Amino acid sequence: MKKIVLYTFFVLVALPAFSQKKGKGSIEIVADKKVAELVDLHVLFNERIRTIPGYRIMIASLSGNNSKSNAFGIKDNFQKSNTDVTAYLVFEEPNFKVKVGDFKTQLEAFAFLQQIKSTYPNAYIIKDNVYPNKFVSTDQSTDDDLDN
Repeated sequence: MKKIVLYTFFVLVALPAFSQKKGKGSIEIVADKKVAELVDLHVLFNERIRTIPGYRIMIASLSGNNSKSNAFGIKDNFQKSNTDVTAYLVFEEPNFKVKVGDFKTQLEAFAFLQQIKSTYPNAYIIKDNVYPNKFVSTDQSTDDDLDN
């Protein structure tokens, strides 16, 4: 009996603390201003990030004498024959690397790799951060395919 009275007392004392309302149907959140600043910084950071995880194809990795000029030549030749796919020249010490494409999935990268494999036999797929606004469309379907 004492336990029931004690529990009832605690419930009656604690109930007003949990039921504080600003007005009908509204809730007031009291938080430190630093939390709001951190949320704003997080939003700003996410707006500045322009890349997402994806795939590219490495067509060349060169080091040594004339590797920079050779890498630029490979990049330029690729761009001339593949105007719809972006090529990137990256220096990762001690190599100059030529990476191509911005693919969402490994399957899309594989499909494009098969197209360029005869020209670049040592090319291979790598994970990389890619630009989502430059995704390469590998869809070869036409309007006639959709009718069937």
